[in-house]
Amino acid sequence: MRHLISLDDLTDDDLRAIVGRAVLLAERPRATYSTLDGAVVGIHFRKTSTRTRTAFSAGALRLGARIIAYGPNDLQTNTGESIEDTGRVLSSMLDFLVARTAADPAELRAIATQDRMAVVNAMSADEHPTQALADLTTIVQRFGRVDGIRMLYLGEGNNTVAALALALSRFPGTELHLRTPPGYGVDPDVLERAGKHAARHGSSIVERHDVLDLPGGVDIVYTTRWQTTGTSKPDPRWRTVFAPFQVTADLWRASPDALFLHDLPAHRGEEVTADVLDGPRSAAFAQAENKLYSAMAALEWCGGEDLA
Repeated sequence: MRHLISLDDLTDDDLRAIVGRAVLLAERPRATYSTLDGAVVGIHFRKTSTRTRTAFSAGALRLGARIIAYGPNDLQTNTGESIEDTGRVLSSMLDFLVARTAADPAELRAIATQDRMAVVNAMSADEHPTQALADLTTIVQRFGRVDGIRMLYLGEGNNTVAALALALSRFPGTELHLRTPPGYGVDPDVLERAGKHAARHGSSIVERHDVLDLPGGVDIVYTTRWQTTGTSKPDPRWRTVFAPFQVTADLWRASPDALFLHDLPAHRGEEVTADVLDGPRSAAFAQAENKLYSAMAALEWCGGEDLA
């Protein structure tokens, strides 16, 4: 039994094994397995979700598990029960808990103090680790590798790009060029952690808060929704600040072969134009499907399976 609350909970070998397993699972898209036969998986989402919730629910079922789904107001934490007591009780009845809190990850760490139930972070305020697993799965499918990939990210420094930085920096020779609006950059702690990974692997992460001198010849252009799930922006003029960071077809003049990725949901005409999202270079919806296979691989790993 293992927890997956942050990508930093994984060794480099673990990360590669989970992604490799997800790629293999994607090759048999309608297959079912018995890896988690007899297990019970709790699915607890306190924030909205289409892809991640469906991926883990369907993935658990395809692996032979049973699921119990909890709504945002179903648990007694709403009436004052401590998160530690809740985790202790759930761990006596569940084998896995997949939770989206969109809150401080300390809450998930508190649930994970027990040693009977694996805890999976389906998105917290600081990091979206299972999204990065789907991203890496898509990259391997399209390029056959992650090593040496050059990526340009434009948009908010949110939990998706935090996970992306912590993941991509674990592969040799990668480049992650972050262009985030002023005041909406990546958490400095995340950049420090990712920078340490990058130093070990000869990869690089550079963040700037403008769209001048964008790198050309990149392999991937990535963006995310400007309004991150469960958040709002206090500055009423924030759209003006974000406008220069929109992904448009003009970016492909310098990178004609670049793949386009988006974690979805997307707002056409805001962070990305429709001709890019729905165009021939977009893999956004294949990327969404890969959430299923990466969720399955993550559950297998958390259940103690040797994926190497």
